[in-house]
Amino acid sequence: MELAQLRYFVAVVEEGGFTRAGARLHVSQPGVSSQVAQLERELGQRLLDRSGRRVTPTEAGRAVLSYARAALAAVEGVRRTAEEFSGLLRGRVTLGLVPGAAGAVVDGFDVVEALGDFHDEHPGVEIALCEDISERMLAALLRGELDLAVVGLAGEPPAGVSCQVMLDEPLVAAVRADDPLMAAAVNGGIPLTALRGRSLISLPRGTGLRGVLERACAQAGFAPRVDFEAAAPAVLVRLAARGLGVAVVPSGAESGAGAGARSGDGGSGSGVGDSGGLRALRITEPGLSGRVALAWRTDGPPGPAARKLLARLRSGAPGRPAP
Repeated sequence: MELAQLRYFVAVVEEGGFTRAGARLHVSQPGVSSQVAQLERELGQRLLDRSGRRVTPTEAGRAVLSYARAALAAVEGVRRTAEEFSGLLRGRVTLGLVPGAAGAVVDGFDVVEALGDFHDEHPGVEIALCEDISERMLAALLRGELDLAVVGLAGEPPAGVSCQVMLDEPLVAAVRADDPLMAAAVNGGIPLTALRGRSLISLPRGTGLRGVLERACAQAGFAPRVDFEAAAPAVLVRLAARGLGVAVVPSGAESGAGAGARSGDGGSGSGVGDSGGLRALRITEPGLSGRVALAWRTDGPPGPAARKLLARLRSGAPGRPAP
């Protein structure tokens, strides 16, 4: 069995025919057909159904297809890794971000600028970005579908994931000046139990901030009543300003909604205050905080390109290792 035979077989399946596969591979149609037929003889199974207008895999062909693709991917990985270690850094790095993190600037650290500088130095490295909630990205890290991620933490990171906390801010309840919570506030703060039964505005489930809120409420003996959800603290603040409920957001988010200054699972700001009639009340008994962290698998990303990007981000980002 030869790699060329596997490559031709995969191409025929993906293109739906020998002629189109040959054009894609810059090989004559008879050459593709001959190599695939030889593979079938060697395996003792028909891999392709040639009876229709479009060539399709047989049941055996479908079973073989995933292994053929994995073999080709492994060979490509060997080639890229050898090139990377020889000094020509290539490869593909997948980076997950909580919504808004790409535009965030935390203590002078700009994710976009850091990625741009890395690309300038290593133009052969492809960086693939995706936005998602933290819970799904942490799972994707463990499955190897992501190399790195900027996530919100609801507690300790899961086993197998290491983190560098970039941002750790107290959570506040953002309310209008005429909200009944203002009368219950003591020294600018309210106990968590004051939110029992209130209409809350929060980030979606699976985000770090929402996880912090739900865990704390469960420990206090009640479930939070979340009537409105949005992916960015700025939107939560606007909903609260319209009188639709109490927004649970990072401290500082209430003062201007901070586009470009905070991410969807955390924030940055200057503390409790008010803006446009909104007030921010510290949540006490217990105090809650939202953390945003750079996360990676504890055993490290598999490729040199991902490891080099991780080192670059860790050296430039503020913060400390998570416990």
